[in-house]
Amino acid sequence: MPPTPRLSIIVPTFNERANVAELIERLRAALAGVAWEVIYVDDDSPDGTTQLLRDLAQQDVRVRCLRRVGRRGLAGACIEGLLASSAPVVAVMDADLQHDETLLPAMLAEIDHGAELVVGSRYVGGGASGEGFSKARQGMSSLATVLSRRLLGVTISDPMSGFFMLRREVIEEAAPRLSEQGFKILLDLIASTPRPLRTVELAYQFRERHAGQSKLDSLVAVEFAGLLLAKLFGDWLSMRFILFLLVGFSGLAIHLILLQSLLKTGFFAFSSAQVAATYVAMVWNFFVNNQLTYRDRRLAGWRALRGLMIFCLVCSVGAIANVGVASWIFYDTRTSAWLAGTAGALMGAVFNYAASSVLTWRKV
Repeated sequence: MPPTPRLSIIVPTFNERANVAELIERLRAALAGVAWEVIYVDDDSPDGTTQLLRDLAQQDVRVRCLRRVGRRGLAGACIEGLLASSAPVVAVMDADLQHDETLLPAMLAEIDHGAELVVGSRYVGGGASGEGFSKARQGMSSLATVLSRRLLGVTISDPMSGFFMLRREVIEEAAPRLSEQGFKILLDLIASTPRPLRTVELAYQFRERHAGQSKLDSLVAVEFAGLLLAKLFGDWLSMRFILFLLVGFSGLAIHLILLQSLLKTGFFAFSSAQVAATYVAMVWNFFVNNQLTYRDRRLAGWRALRGLMIFCLVCSVGAIANVGVASWIFYDTRTSAWLAGTAGALMGAVFNYAASSVLTWRKV
């Protein structure tokens, strides 16, 4: 029997078939003399990543693969992989070979010396991010780091890093408060741990992607904003609900712009213009929520069309709840129209979110 692994490396994947075998070879070289395993968590890649990993696992028992069906997202994949391991020390790194696997033994040594969290940093002395980062991504990462340090009190130099190692008890302690959404699992982990962690940062050179395409897109910035707000509220509001509200505000802007535009044409009465603007905003909200708020449950094909119909029905009922609550507060309690309208809008938003999560984007 192979020795019980002392270190588990969690690697989230989506369409990384061209990289996974090379990473295994590099781990073998870097971790010689260490009892280790690698757990790939694959989001049902259509390029055959899962099948290749199964073939590789037949050749090396240290290779494991968790296939997720109907779920997507780096943070969720990392959490599932971390909790699937029984090793006393766990690490997270990307599959694209941009993280330096030769740093893993030094990170493990720091854990042995008492550290609870060891972060591979691009921003401490000797670290660099130039080769693997475009100027736009480097600017976004720097801004996110500044916001994290100022708003959440994070003290490490690279809270956006996706390359870190920690003791198992740390992830067990933080897991109930972690969000399955987004890409910045380290920041969420630090902000969700109720006590300061004994943390060490080690410098590494962020390399160019070996093969394939980056999974980061423009929506990551919005997800990051949602994560910041969720942590500022002490997780009283979930990240998903905050994103749902942000999308709702964008839909309100679309509604008002279209309403004014239709009225200016002179061909629409207010009531018909209001109805048209309302349903255009609903369609907008559905597709943006599908891409952002529920990207881990994203609907496609006929399921997207069915989801759109259910979403519009849910929002129609939510509008009735909005008007009913606002009218009750305004007429029965003699509250100001602004306060009554706000209460009604919040009631409608909560109803739409709850019903949409259960009916439109229900978990598979």
